[in-house]
Amino acid sequence: MIDLNRKLPIGIQTFEKIRKGNYLYVDKTALVGKMVSTSIPYFLSRPRRFGKSLLISTFEAYFLGRKDLFEGLAISQMEVDWQVYPVFHIDLNARKYDSPADLIAMLNQHLEKWEAIYGTEKQDRQPEERFAYIIERACVQTGKQVVVLVDEYDKPLLQALDNLPLFEEYRKMLKAFYGVLKSADRYLRFVFLTGVTKFSQVSVFSDLNQLNDISMKPPYATVCGITRQELVDTFTPELKNLSEANQLTFEETLQKMAATYDGYHFCEFAEGVFNPFSVLNSFDGCKFDSYWFQTGTPTFLVELLQKSEYDLRTLLSGIEVPVSSFAEYKMDANNPIPLIYQSGYLTIKDYDREFQNYLLDFPNDEVRYGFMNFLVPFYTPMKNNDQGFYIGKFIQELRTGDYEAFLTRLEAFFAGIPYELNDQTERHYQVIFYLVFKLMGQFTEAEVRSSRGRADAVVKTPKYIYVFEFKLNGTAEEALKQIDEKGYLIPYKT
Repeated sequence: MIDLNRKLPIGIQTFEKIRKGNYLYVDKTALVGKMVSTSIPYFLSRPRRFGKSLLISTFEAYFLGRKDLFEGLAISQMEVDWQVYPVFHIDLNARKYDSPADLIAMLNQHLEKWEAIYGTEKQDRQPEERFAYIIERACVQTGKQVVVLVDEYDKPLLQALDNLPLFEEYRKMLKAFYGVLKSADRYLRFVFLTGVTKFSQVSVFSDLNQLNDISMKPPYATVCGITRQELVDTFTPELKNLSEANQLTFEETLQKMAATYDGYHFCEFAEGVFNPFSVLNSFDGCKFDSYWFQTGTPTFLVELLQKSEYDLRTLLSGIEVPVSSFAEYKMDANNPIPLIYQSGYLTIKDYDREFQNYLLDFPNDEVRYGFMNFLVPFYTPMKNNDQGFYIGKFIQELRTGDYEAFLTRLEAFFAGIPYELNDQTERHYQVIFYLVFKLMGQFTEAEVRSSRGRADAVVKTPKYIYVFEFKLNGTAEEALKQIDEKGYLIPYKT
């Protein structure tokens, strides 16, 4: 069934290795060709495992004049000049940064490699002085301007988000180091930086204000990720294998892939893209699973949600915000949305042109249910391996009409909540209801609402429709009376 001659590039981030090894490749070189034709310094923010490192490697191959690697790709049809430039490729992703010494050691590792080629005269100076000197020397010695490629520029900052003094040290060091790229502009042919976040008020880029941030610009929206057309054009044999393995039609498989892995929008006007890591792994394993979500636990984000005054229910139902509140990360403990968006757990789903507000929501089912399942142990006594069992039992009980067993089981989710009722406790109850019913949506039609004039929750099964009204300080009789008086059942009478 599986064609072993078709190789999936899972975990491969080197363009040369993909091309020489004859791995499948989604051709992004038309956009690469467009960008390398300019000398503008670019910045791109994308979630982890979205192809940023491969994109950086593609730029590196181009500027090293590796025409052989691009044969048959879109860029080979464009007017390009295959010159060889000095390329400084900085990858900050491959280290854990526990102290400033770790960051200096990583920068030194790169600087020493370049100094061995272009001169060691400044090797006893600060990293930013050495960087500026080596850029100038490389340009003078080769007669060619220098290319600087930075992968995961913000990795040290992200690792220090819960340690503000350490974060501030990293910020100052990186600000000085990246600031060289402005003063050395005359020696630079091309600059491209990637990362997960764009820090604004922390001023990492305040000295580098000529950066062209393409993170939300329509022409570059699909430079990382896989479009639906690219999925079909590149992976039709793999889609057929997946169809057969899961007893689905080809079209049903496409729909399932879209619901599970598609839906990332990095601009309000551009088409969505599939998560490349999950797509490749689903083909390799011939099944649908939470591949991307399982590679990173959003513990810090959930703890940030708990510490903040943020109402989790709005997050679970989609949140409308201005671009200023999510596109850049401001060190604001009460607004976790920018970091959640930039980490890939939320994406743009709609745009209100009149008021210029964006609707942010989970991109797809993998992230939606992965994130909510991850939340449950933080808000209930349930362990990670319990909630799936409980949710499955909830569905079975409602399908068979055993609502008493359902309600008894639901009580377990409220164990340990303080008896004293206050605003925070009420919100805690509401969050748990939201989580339970949203998770049930994986298996049956379930929705929860918070606006007046509608039932708090509705669950539809093949045989039964359940309408729920919750009262924190009231009685069951009052809740039933409200259901009747407000006519919550009327839409479902037929």
